[in-house]
Amino acid sequence: MTTTSAADAPAGTGLRGVGVGRRAVVGPVAQVRPAPDVAPDAPLLVDGAPATPAHVRTVVERAFADVAAGLRTQAEGASGTVRDVLAATAQMADDAALRGQVLTRVDGGEPPVAAIDGVVDTFAAMFEQAGGYLAERVTDLRSVRDRVVARVVGLPEPGVPHLAQPSVVVARDLAPADTAALDLTKVLAIVTELGGPTGHTAIIAGQLGLPCVVRVDGATTLADGTVVAVDAAAGTVTPDPDDAVRDAFERRRAADAALAQDTGPGATADGHAVALLANIGTAADAQRVGAGAEGVGLFRTEVLFLERTQAPTVDEQTDAYAAALRAVDGRKVVVRTLDAGADKPLAFATQPDEENPALGVRGYRLVRSHAELLDTQLAALARAQEATGSTPWVMAPMIATPDEARDFAARARAAGVATVGVMVEVPAAALRARDLLAEVDFVSIGTNDLAQYTMATDRLRGELADLLDVWQPAVLDLVATTARAGLEAGKPVGVCGESAADPLMALVLVGLGVTSLSMAAGALPAVRYAVRHHTRATCEAIAGAVLRARTAADARAAALALVDPDVAATLAL
Repeated sequence: MTTTSAADAPAGTGLRGVGVGRRAVVGPVAQVRPAPDVAPDAPLLVDGAPATPAHVRTVVERAFADVAAGLRTQAEGASGTVRDVLAATAQMADDAALRGQVLTRVDGGEPPVAAIDGVVDTFAAMFEQAGGYLAERVTDLRSVRDRVVARVVGLPEPGVPHLAQPSVVVARDLAPADTAALDLTKVLAIVTELGGPTGHTAIIAGQLGLPCVVRVDGATTLADGTVVAVDAAAGTVTPDPDDAVRDAFERRRAADAALAQDTGPGATADGHAVALLANIGTAADAQRVGAGAEGVGLFRTEVLFLERTQAPTVDEQTDAYAAALRAVDGRKVVVRTLDAGADKPLAFATQPDEENPALGVRGYRLVRSHAELLDTQLAALARAQEATGSTPWVMAPMIATPDEARDFAARARAAGVATVGVMVEVPAAALRARDLLAEVDFVSIGTNDLAQYTMATDRLRGELADLLDVWQPAVLDLVATTARAGLEAGKPVGVCGESAADPLMALVLVGLGVTSLSMAAGALPAVRYAVRHHTRATCEAIAGAVLRARTAADARAAALALVDPDVAATLAL
């Protein structure tokens, strides 16, 4: 998934936002049904008379149960990240505390809509104050509220209408449950007024291969049926596009299809190898890694742990890891150990009283209080390694010091893991990358979190997306420092954050000395093409020019000025 700042959108192209991906499509607008407009104090009527509190209680209980059941059914029919998000939203609808507080208010005589709104508002305020993952879950919470209220008052559930033809789905904000329920044969793109490039909707859109533009002011004013041109690469939505725009989009579609035919190993024009890998979250995702990927550069194992009341057993984990290793048939697999806490809390491990979870006990730091989680995971990875004959590269997230790197390496090797690395996600790790590499076999840069911590900006806050631009010079300085340390140590340095999926940024990373790039599978063809059409020396010249830039916009412009014009035109850079 590649993100593009609204500032990069050319003038005169209509509505602007933050693009996710690089595809472009033209199609009619289909507005998502809004939340039911019901007065909070409206009583529930039975035969024209206000219902009794007992009857209201029954209706509200049934509404919550039906919404939860419907979401679970959708989850069972989905897979990967979509399934997990739907299951999480269903669990929210089934939350005993949420439902219990609503019923307590109803029992006290409060109108049902007012009771639901009051409790949801309280929970939403708590989530927003907590920040990180919980703040992102507010969209899911509001979606549950809207679905329950609709059922209580007998209105159709809000969401995506039946699509009679392939359409561009437009919404103020699209809940993951709505995204996951889309009929992919009828959806061309997703456009929202809210959200951010790393939110649930954007992530699911990326997984589904749909172009997406978020934070588009005025999107919900577009009338149903209005034909729009959605350009994810530029972050624009253009009503009533002319033939020139349509022709340009068709040329890009044909070019993208041609690029996808090339599944050869990643390398520069003069043969310098750069491994091109895919990011996955489950063993099922591994089965979908095609020939265009040289393996897996990021296996997010926390998907196995999320939304559970207790950790998966060593046998459960062994089976999952072995399945992923077998699925890629001997190709490289980089496994990230449990990255929980902050935006991915665990019911059985996360500390509930952290004032700032993103700066608290997350990732590898869980070993301080729950060492058994890591030890069990490492044992399972070692068993999977033995069972399959494939050697996973195993790395720990949120490493901040050489001592932590040394301790993790010792634990992993004692468990029988053969190849050990760490993530570089905080400035401290980047600045001391030389010392970290003295303890491990490789490092991988998570540019999403590295940008978040460098710029002191929550990466889930869409309105701050400009500060998280992949071209921010301060972040690139830290990437360069890490890559330089890898070159000096003769050890691999990969990038598995969203920067790797940007074809132009990929050239910079190669020029800095990064040895592998991991991304959503759909981004691989464009990145492969860009790398293959530039020599290593040209990539180094591009990287040098970028590091001399003062601003993010200047950095991108400096890179673009040195790129082969034909490549820039083909990829619409």
